[in-house]
Amino acid sequence: MSVPQNKTSSIGYPNLGNSLHLNRFQKSNRPNFRYTSVMAQQPKPSTQSPALNRLIDQLSTLPGVGRRSAERIAFHLLKNPQDQTVQLADAIRDFAVNLKICNQCGNATDTDPCPICSDESRDHQTILVVEKPSDIVQLETTGQYTGVYHVLMGRLSPLDGIGPGELNFEGLIQRVKKQKVREVILGMHPTSEGDGTALYLADQLSKQGVHLTRLARGLPVGASLDSVSKAVLGDAVHGRRRID
Repeated sequence: MSVPQNKTSSIGYPNLGNSLHLNRFQKSNRPNFRYTSVMAQQPKPSTQSPALNRLIDQLSTLPGVGRRSAERIAFHLLKNPQDQTVQLADAIRDFAVNLKICNQCGNATDTDPCPICSDESRDHQTILVVEKPSDIVQLETTGQYTGVYHVLMGRLSPLDGIGPGELNFEGLIQRVKKQKVREVILGMHPTSEGDGTALYLADQLSKQGVHLTRLARGLPVGASLDSVSKAVLGDAVHGRRRID
């Protein structure tokens, strides 16, 4: 005699034993939805041109240029007339191949020595020490300084691992000794690191018997030379003071 699949209990409810067993079986054989969802999130292959991706990657390495900014620049170049983009590429290539560092002062130049060091009309017994080549560009716009320069290529920063050995200190000391320099003007930026660099240089150069001065504090504290006006820079050069 066949047994009915679902019995009714004494209180009128059906026997759900078989259906509960089936539900447990179905759950145990469900696919791993977490795994499949992760697999679905895998990045798709790039549909952009390899040349475009390479340009964006290179632009992204520039200071202050993130990925999105690099993409905007790249697509702007794409919309430009081809000859303009080619001219830009040629200028960058010419910069990379022909630009060099002046062996005397450390300035960026096409010729060695640079035009400032080669100019006999300038006062070669006065050296203005700056942190980077762009500082020279700003100071030259004032028309107030007629001496020569020396570029340190940075400033002391112990937290960043930049010590005296990473900067162009030795070249400055050798110039002072060989060129019979009368005055060294310390043109570091008015920051804590700039002040520390100036104090270190003052200590090193005090042994050379040279007249030491520093750009006047008319420069705002925390400012860089390329962020102030020509008038402020001119006043700073004229109002330099001696370091005791």
